[in-house]
Amino acid sequence: MNFDWNRGALAEGLECYRREAFFSAHEHWEAIWLQSQEPDKTFLQGLIQVTAAFHHLQRKNAKGAASLLKAALRRLDPYPAFFGGIALAPLRDDVRSWIQLLEQHNIPVHAPFPQILPGTPDVFDRNLAGRNL
Repeated sequence: MNFDWNRGALAEGLECYRREAFFSAHEHWEAIWLQSQEPDKTFLQGLIQVTAAFHHLQRKNAKGAASLLKAALRRLDPYPAFFGGIALAPLRDDVRSWIQLLEQHNIPVHAPFPQILPGTPDVFDRNLAGRNL
C-alpha cells in the first residue's frame, strides 16, 4: 500500500489527531484499515488504537486508555523504526511513557500526546541528528 499522509483519509485523520479530535482520526483511518491487507492492516490498527486510547483518556477512562496503548504497542513493536511513512520509534517511546504515567495514576494535566510523525527515513534521520538528546 502506498501511504499518503498529505491528502485523503490518512491526511484528514492525521490532522484530526493533531487537533486532538481522536475519535474523528480513528474514523478516518478505520475506513482505510477496513480495505487494507497485511502488514499494513496491523500497522494501521496500531495507530487506530493509539487514537482510541486518547479518546478514552479524554473521557476520563485512564484504565481503558492504558489497555489500548498496550494493545497498540503489541501491534507496532514488530515493525521497523520507520514504516508506512511514519517514524515509529519515537511514537513507540512516547506510548511507553504514557503507559507508565497511566499505570502510576500520574497523568499530567497538559502533557503532550505522542506525535505521529510522517516523512521519509532520511528526513527523520536528519531531524533526529539535530536534536539534543
